[in-house]
Amino acid sequence: MARILITSAIPYINGIKHLGNLVGSQLPADLFARYHRARGNEVMFLCATDEHGTPAELAAAKAGKPVADYCAEMHEVQSEIADGFRLSFDHFGRSSSPQNHALTQHFAGRLAEAGLIAEVSERQVYSHADGRFLPDRYIEGTCPNCGYDRARGDQCENCTKQLDPTDLIEPRSAISGSTDLEVRETKHLYLRQSQMRDQLDAWIDSKADWPVLTTSIAKKWLHDGDGLQDRGITRDLDWGVPVKKGGADWPGMEGKVFYVWFDAPIEYIACAAEWVDAGKGSDWERWWRTDKGAEDVRYVQFMGKDNVPFHTLSFPATIMGSGEPWKLVDYIKSFNYLNYDGGQFSTSQGRGVFMDQALSILPADYWRWWLLSHAPENSDSEFTWENFQASVNKDLADVLGNFVSRVTKFCRSKFGEQVPEGGSYGPAEAAAIEELTGRIKAYEAHMEAIEIRKAASELRAIWVVGNEYLQSAAPWTAFKTDPEAAAAITRFALNLIPLYAGLSAPFIPDAADAMAKAMGLEGAQWPGSAEDTPLVAGAAFTVPDVLFAKISDDQREEWQTRFAGTR
Repeated sequence: MARILITSAIPYINGIKHLGNLVGSQLPADLFARYHRARGNEVMFLCATDEHGTPAELAAAKAGKPVADYCAEMHEVQSEIADGFRLSFDHFGRSSSPQNHALTQHFAGRLAEAGLIAEVSERQVYSHADGRFLPDRYIEGTCPNCGYDRARGDQCENCTKQLDPTDLIEPRSAISGSTDLEVRETKHLYLRQSQMRDQLDAWIDSKADWPVLTTSIAKKWLHDGDGLQDRGITRDLDWGVPVKKGGADWPGMEGKVFYVWFDAPIEYIACAAEWVDAGKGSDWERWWRTDKGAEDVRYVQFMGKDNVPFHTLSFPATIMGSGEPWKLVDYIKSFNYLNYDGGQFSTSQGRGVFMDQALSILPADYWRWWLLSHAPENSDSEFTWENFQASVNKDLADVLGNFVSRVTKFCRSKFGEQVPEGGSYGPAEAAAIEELTGRIKAYEAHMEAIEIRKAASELRAIWVVGNEYLQSAAPWTAFKTDPEAAAAITRFALNLIPLYAGLSAPFIPDAADAMAKAMGLEGAQWPGSAEDTPLVAGAAFTVPDVLFAKISDDQREEWQTRFAGTR
């Protein structure tokens, strides 16, 4: 039994996430977690809400609520939506937790002792109207690179160029809109990650199996231009982890907090401590410390490509720089962007389909299947309503749903709601088993390698085998002259339903559970082989409700119109 630690990029607290966020981290991580649990491996799947920094403060102010109250409310909202999409986290934590405060301060103290933190005087934007320094995301203006007039002080959302607030043309406060700004001197702490460039470079080189997208982004940050730069890890904010060395005050840093990108990845570790304190388990260190048992853990991270630099450089620099035996990531699965109907998904602009809206239209499995089977692994992909309709109708309704409906209804009409006796399997069944055996092996290989689109394609092909067998064997024709032969055909086809349930559960867990329970089984189980026959002659079953209803043209057109504007 392998031990698999899985984390997905933790979503910002500022509102409900869109489908692009979902497919870029949490959903494929859930697929991987469900697969490994089904194979009998021990899994720890952790995620949390990212509650510090500018987005939280701005969203709370817009909602007219204290930031702590806003974060608590939104954590519950995001948790409920995650449940709606059947995301099977072992714990869904909060970066504002006491555990993360303590661990973040601990890492800062260790890095300071190692000489990897520098105190730097720098010039930052101060807003007279707001009476405060403005961190990068509190400043908006025109991007000097592409001319987008709502670029933030850290990055332009339109062209993705990394920016400093002073780069913006006609900058203004994101709080008040005031342009009465000046640049003043202030002191901040910097992580001297440039001192670890060679160590990080060698570590990344050792990960020969990483996706090209992951390593290319990391290498670009390491070597382009002046190479890896030291990074500020504190901000002039009220909300966040107070700057301390362990539990001790940090002279000169009073009133400052750690930058969200310093404390957020540390929450992956703190989340496991929260899991223990919530009474869900014990001994979290066996997952995270190599001196406490984590040396045999395989740690896999899932994230969008914009998060890669922090997870390949800054967070590893924090872990390595501490000098303590913390578990480093073994594999980073990164994703390109999912675009929306000719444009981009955008949380800040409310463009696209958001997770709560998606669940109000259709059950989770419809979305899970489309998003995973179209995951933006090797390039950006695009959600269109036409493609979504076609995929649901052809893959889920016409292939899988149709097979289950045809065989169960035929059996009920000719043999009743029980697995028929009589007859024996022949060459047609042997050929189907042979093809299924090869395809299941390929499917498992793709799942192990986290090749999600290939896995989805192979799973669909496995469903097709059942349809082709049923069409060729034609039990409705055989029944007219040889009822026993028809019984054998039907019994074989019925036994494909629990096979499909087990194999499909990581992608479409609700439908898989419905298939298994209709066959009188407690739940979907990963098959031992394509020859498994869990349904013996005489076993009772029920004809399940329609697994997947087709999407009509009228529905598609209505949804396309409804979600054409902003949220």
